[in-house]
Amino acid sequence: MPQLDTSTWTMTILSTALTLFILFQLKLLKFTFPTDPSQKLMKLPTHTNPWNKKWTKTYLPLSSPPQ
Repeated sequence: MPQLDTSTWTMTILSTALTLFILFQLKLLKFTFPTDPSQKLMKLPTHTNPWNKKWTKTYLPLSSPPQ
């Protein structure tokens, strides 16, 4: 029974990896990325409610300590 010739495997694996790398690089060249992304200025809503200026805590019956 003849043995499997593995002398070409190294060259096959290296050439396959190189080909996949080149193809991946060519795929990435087709994409266009924005060169200068600018942030949008967002205006925060201002409320004039009186309860926004002071802090109050609401105590629930379940949050009180057990007696």
